[in-house]
Amino acid sequence: MEITIQEGVAGIDPQQWDRLDHSPSPFLEHAFLHALETSGSVGEGTGWKPLFVVLQHDGELLGAVPAYIKAHSYGEYIFDWAWANGSQRSGLPYYPKLVVAVPFTPATGRRILLAPGQGRETALALARAVRELAGDAGLSSVHWLFCTREEQALLASDGWLSRLTMQYHWFNRGWATFDEFLGALRGKRRRELRRERRQVADAGIVVRMLSGSEMTPEHWSAMQRFYRDTTGRKWGSAYLQPDFFRTLGETMPDRVRFAAAEKDGVLIAGALNFERDDAMFGRYWGCDEGHAALHFETCYYAAIEHSIARGLARYEAGAQGGHKIPRGFLPAPTYSAHWLAHPGLGRAVSGFVEQERRETEHAMAMLARRSPFAAGPPGPPGG
Repeated sequence: MEITIQEGVAGIDPQQWDRLDHSPSPFLEHAFLHALETSGSVGEGTGWKPLFVVLQHDGELLGAVPAYIKAHSYGEYIFDWAWANGSQRSGLPYYPKLVVAVPFTPATGRRILLAPGQGRETALALARAVRELAGDAGLSSVHWLFCTREEQALLASDGWLSRLTMQYHWFNRGWATFDEFLGALRGKRRRELRRERRQVADAGIVVRMLSGSEMTPEHWSAMQRFYRDTTGRKWGSAYLQPDFFRTLGETMPDRVRFAAAEKDGVLIAGALNFERDDAMFGRYWGCDEGHAALHFETCYYAAIEHSIARGLARYEAGAQGGHKIPRGFLPAPTYSAHWLAHPGLGRAVSGFVEQERRETEHAMAMLARRSPFAAGPPGPPGG
């Protein structure tokens, strides 16, 4: 077996890469990562330098870890600004660092991608190679962001720090229709959701969920415009370059689900989602016209209705947003793992993540009590 470093996914065979186990997230598929690279959204001048750790045997890909050397902490969504500030105040350079993640994508998924038949020992070998790479390159730290709970436990067994954060996710409890989902809500919440959907319909707006193959170049152009308008209004950074959206339309239309909001036959808003296996992930949204409840209909209700119709187990609508709770989303844990080269900084961060864990668990318990469901919070399947 041979472990090598690849400067991006472009030099890796797409079929072998996608044969690795990605479930359930689509964001580490070859097409998505390639679109980030070819569009210039990552790479030179962006602060995201791809450096993938790849395990092969006789030319066969057995496993891989997508990693990026970072010159900043933007676009990560599990924030370490306080760690960086504390490190630099102590005279320790924090950047560059190594991040194992999908750039600009706060969605849980596997970070150690394995071929069929590979297991714990291969995963540990890759994780140790990542740490060795960081040490050899003189990087301050390594951060596995939005990894699975199982991966976090594996890394913790090998000495990595575990961090607990949270998002709001929608979980399907076997509802056959959107009306059945509404029926599970408390009366006040049910009436509010119906009122918001009615506001959109009364404005003459129709929302249709399109697959990527049903989207036209005009849809993709509009999505690019919506994205830049939203990031501009929220004082954010438009990380994704224009060719990114066009490339997605060409290379992974089967994963795309676009909530297209039209008024009098004209597209006025849209939300771009990605679907794989039993989950859907909401990513980008924007509008040309502002209407009451349009955001909720386009980003939440249309996606929930689609998820129910498709029998999907869950819908992740992105980072942040306590306003999601009344609309059927509940607090859900998200996981990361960390290694810091300097022992003193590692001890300080260890104390921080332990205190943060207790605070996050308390916050999740408090927020769960605000559940809109009549029978109480159903929580994630199996949890």
